[in-house]
Amino acid sequence: MLFLQFPLLAVLLPGGSNEEVFQEPVSFYLIQISSFANKTWAQNQGSGWLDELLTHGWESELGTIIFLHAWSKGNFSDAELMDLELLFRVYFIGFIREIQDHASALKLEYPFELQVSAGCELHSGRSPKGFFHVAYQGSDFLSFQNMSWVPSPKGESRAQNVCNLINQYQGIQETVQRLVRNSCPQFVFGLLDAGRMDLQRQVRPQVWLSSSPTLSPDWLLLVCHVSGFYPKLVWVTWMWGEQEQPDTKQGDILPIADGTWYLWVILNMMTEDAAGLSCQVRHSSLGSEDIIIYWSNHISMNFILIPLGVILPLMLLIGLVVVFKKHW
Repeated sequence: MLFLQFPLLAVLLPGGSNEEVFQEPVSFYLIQISSFANKTWAQNQGSGWLDELLTHGWESELGTIIFLHAWSKGNFSDAELMDLELLFRVYFIGFIREIQDHASALKLEYPFELQVSAGCELHSGRSPKGFFHVAYQGSDFLSFQNMSWVPSPKGESRAQNVCNLINQYQGIQETVQRLVRNSCPQFVFGLLDAGRMDLQRQVRPQVWLSSSPTLSPDWLLLVCHVSGFYPKLVWVTWMWGEQEQPDTKQGDILPIADGTWYLWVILNMMTEDAAGLSCQVRHSSLGSEDIIIYWSNHISMNFILIPLGVILPLMLLIGLVVVFKKHW
């Protein structure tokens, strides 16, 4: 039974506590996505995240942990990590088997997907906070609270039935409590220590402006591009003098292959008013000096570049004509 595998986790995983103080809230969590196509086919995907930084993956075919950074092992020994890897392998296999065996009784309709998010959140001067959430088809299903499993209102009777089943096994509650309250914080402290140089790095953003025409010839869609910055937290907006433009719209902050981030911020503005605008960027790598780029300077550059783009091809064409005439 899957239920009997959980107490084994508490025996093999390291526990303990750490009183080290840090400045910002930090979270580490594992994400499990289990897809069930039918009674005979299912697949598990797993990943580990330190805040919004992907630190671990899971090779489902081999049943092995993928360490995405040199420091992703934290302060756990190779033996502890091997035990952890074995436990995840057994857990994933058992999870699929148990769900498939009870899918009909629990009224889980194929195809369906289960998502699990489990980990801990650390705050300076406060006890670690553990969490374990389960979603069914993308909607909240159940969670672990105060040493018991609690159904989500969205889970209805199906979630209540699952909670009634697993709440009978006290070993599960004790193991989950120890994992998210003790083992997880210890692992987080190890990650923060081992990855200190990488996690604390500062990369200055590169900023440039562009524009796109709109349906109306009197309006421009102004775009401020901010690329290659780290860490992820950044402040970007369009300004008119000292005033922030309320119609500024920000896209998602997207990852770049080198581990830095990219963001665009747009503003729809009348062409005649655009010359007074600027894009302002604040980031920890910049210290107290913001990056400010004025649209008026961008217009001036375009004014210079556009004639060159016309004149140079024209000069080349004239030169070719002269050469051919001489040759003729």
